Amino acid sequence: MKNILEIKNLRKSYGDDLVLQDISVALAEHEVKVLIGASGSGKSTLLRSINLLEGIDDGQIFLEGRDISDVGVNPDQVRSQIGSVFQAFNLFPHLTVLENIVLGARYVHGMDKAVANSTALELLERFGLSDKAATYPDLLSGGQQQRVAILRAVITKPKVLLLDEVTSALDPILIGEVLSLIGELKAQGMTMMIATHEMGFAKRVADQVLFLHHGQIKEVGTPSELLERPQTPECQAFLGALRDAGRL
Repeated sequence: MKNILEIKNLRKSYGDDLVLQDISVALAEHEVKVLIGASGSGKSTLLRSINLLEGIDDGQIFLEGRDISDVGVNPDQVRSQIGSVFQAFNLFPHLTVLENIVLGARYVHGMDKAVANSTALELLERFGLSDKAATYPDLLSGGQQQRVAILRAVITKPKVLLLDEVTSALDPILIGEVLSLIGELKAQGMTMMIATHEMGFAKRVADQVLFLHHGQIKEVGTPSELLERPQTPECQAFLGALRDAGRL
């Protein structure tokens, strides 16, 4: 399989604080890589660097062989090929579910209105939200809102989908709705990089798990390798703390 995304020797600082240290990772077509690590380990900064929401200090980011970190690259053009969903739902409260999903597809990607609407309705039907098309976001549960945000990101069929702690703002009972949708996207071949604290989910959906610690990739492995038999002291301590808290 060809690599869709390649990151080489990525470094990022905030002042004197080095938050990403020589990060190198490749993401193949249809692959799902899951980022784990404590808060502040660099997971969110890495995802925000990939879609050019954060400037980088050194290194390169390639999307299908093109250096998107090069000076002069149009970030909006790059972001049009990368779907991103973060902790906050960021839905427009004055627009219906259908209108929220098609907004970017129509006005950023230039998708025909009829095509956008029909595609959005197909997605809503496929993922159990067809009865919410005319509903406004404040009448949805948190899980439903986050699922709508994910559908908004995938309607244009991005080359890569970045998901940053998309269940962290949800009550436990709603988390399963969102994780089920992500599992469906994996089954359909979506290429994804996901930051999560849900270790059970990481075990189910990841092709490979990356453990970040103080801005470095400290350990890489399959879910069974890394989550069940961690090799580095840092990963062992992190997973041990989760186990003690009943989260693993």
